[in-house]
Formats: sequence, structure tokens, C-alpha cells
Amino acid sequence: MNTLNVELGERSYPIYIGVNILRQPQQLRQHLSSNKVIVITNEVVDVLYGAQVMDLLTGLDADKLVLPDGEQYKSIASFERIMTHLLECNAARDTTLIALGGGVIGDLTGFVAACYQRGVPFIQIPTTLLSQVDSSVGGKTAVNHPLGKNMIGAFYQPKAVIIDTMTLCSLPKREFAAGMAEVIKYGVIYDAEFFDWLEQHQQGLLDKDQALLQDVVHRCCEIKARIVAEDEQEKGLRALLNLGHTFGHAIEAEMGYGNWLHGEAVATGIVLASVVAQHKNWLSASEVCRIVDLLKAFGLPVRAPEKMNFDSFMRHMRHDKKVQANRIRFVIPDAIGSAVVTDDVDEALLKEILDAS
Repeated sequence: MNTLNVELGERSYPIYIGVNILRQPQQLRQHLSSNKVIVITNEVVDVLYGAQVMDLLTGLDADKLVLPDGEQYKSIASFERIMTHLLECNAARDTTLIALGGGVIGDLTGFVAACYQRGVPFIQIPTTLLSQVDSSVGGKTAVNHPLGKNMIGAFYQPKAVIIDTMTLCSLPKREFAAGMAEVIKYGVIYDAEFFDWLEQHQQGLLDKDQALLQDVVHRCCEIKARIVAEDEQEKGLRALLNLGHTFGHAIEAEMGYGNWLHGEAVATGIVLASVVAQHKNWLSASEVCRIVDLLKAFGLPVRAPEKMNFDSFMRHMRHDKKVQANRIRFVIPDAIGSAVVTDDVDEALLKEILDAS
């Protein structure tokens, strides 16, 4: 097992990464604030790991709430359902919530934890690749709105993140691919050597080699922990983690949450951002091809939905959280391993790229 720390002063917390650590109660129990615990999960994950996690809580006052599975349930309605459950269970400020599942459960539970009685402790147990390498770390919590993804939320850090890479063995191929979009993102924005390494280990990762998966999760968490420690509330460096997300969130909102997985939309967004970079002479054609080829190697989409054009993208992107002074800001790679945030993207260029995508 490897341990990383997200260094945020009094809000610092560990990330545990290993094989079968969901069979080791000490990592979880040492971070509980009292003997009252409520596990929040969904129907799919509950069948796979619900009983295993509840076994770790034997002897405690532990309860479990099981929600439907899907991005469409990352909603105000689900937020209210969890709140009602906490009130019915007489949850107090020292009750610990446990988010057991992917990004939807993690974001939703974290937002509930931030709001219930003005803040209760919570622990992340991410079970998808996307949540293990990205959404479980850094304290971004939110629910979606029909007009925009993650528009209602808070920065609220967990007490710990417990990552058992064995959970990836039960992950469907499409969900695994969606997580790889976020993995590849780290190479594009921050670490050219990591990008090279991913190119060299495609087949082993597709085969879910446990040693390789632990290396991937560790490196992604290491990068994100370093960025979050420097810029917790996304006032600068952390915005780079949104590569592909401005375009991607527009796709998710237009197509209906859950019809395109988050990672699929981000993959397409990364390609669109890379094409913008090529037009600005920041990336060469060969660098764009490398990015596209790596995404395609994991079965990810690299073209926008046929029904979307410049107007449909702009309708959603104007609601993006990065908009400032009515100007849309984009994360654009300026090399493999480096990216910048800019609002200097001409609408005529966007129209040319988006209508052709």
C-alpha cells in the first residue's frame, strides 16, 4: 500500500492506494469521528462492495443509503433525499459519511457533508478509475443543474481517500475508458514523461494489470495533490485540471447527463482543445495525432456528437464556471506536458472547429 498526503494545513488528509485494502478496517476506522457512520452508495456498487464495507464497520452504529445509479441522479432531488435520510437517522455533527462509489456518489455525498449542519466529516472510497484519479481528491463537491454541470456545490475536503485498485476489476470497459480520459489529461497538462509512459503501456492497462494500475493511480493522485495543495480553490494553477471540461460539460448538458459519460465528453473536449492549440501554432499536427491516437487506443470518442454545432456548444459554454467578464476561458495545451488558461480564442475559430467536429 502507498500513502500520499494532500497538504492543506488543518484540512490535510491521506490518500491510501493499494490492493484489497477494503479488507483492512484500520485505514477506514482510524478516520471516523464517532461510532455513528452512514454509507452512501448506489445500486450497482452496493451489490459489489456494500456488504464488504459494512463489515469494516462491525460493532458501530452504521447505516447505509442506496441510491439509483447514473449521472442523472447527481441532482438536487438526490441531495434532498440524503438530507432527509440523515435527519431521520438523527445524524449529528460527529456522524461520518462514507461515499462508496464513483464520481456521482463522491460529489453528491461531499456536497451533502458540506451542507448538513454546516459541515460533517466524510470519507471517500472511490470505486471507478475516474473517481480514483480525479474526483475523489481535491474537495470539489457538487450537483448538476439542467443548465450546467457542477454549478451548485462547494469546496469541502474529505478526511481520507481510500483507493482499492481491485475494484477496477469489476469496472465495465466503457467506464474504465472514461477514467482513462482523465488519466491522459494529466499527461497532456503536466507530465510529458507520464504521457510517454501511457503510450508504452496501453495493452497492460487495458488488461488491468494491477501493478500498472497502482502506478497510474498513484501518479495521477500525486499530481493532483500537488496542484490542490498549491491552489485549493482554483484561483490559478488548479484550473489546468479542467482541460477538455469546458467543451465536455457542454456535451454532457446537451446530450443529457449519463448518455455521454463524463470521461467520454472530456476526451472529445481534449481533442477540441488540442485542435484549437494546433490552429494557434501551440501544438504540431503530430502532437495532436499522438493525443488523438492515445485516446482512441482506449476506445474513447474523439469527435463531438453529430447533433452538436457551434451554437449548441456556445449555449452551454457561456454558463461555464470559468467564464469571466462574459468571456469564455479555455484550458489549451501549449505542448504535451504543459497547458495554459486563456480567453483569447476567437469565436470565428471556434465556429470553424466546432461546426467541422
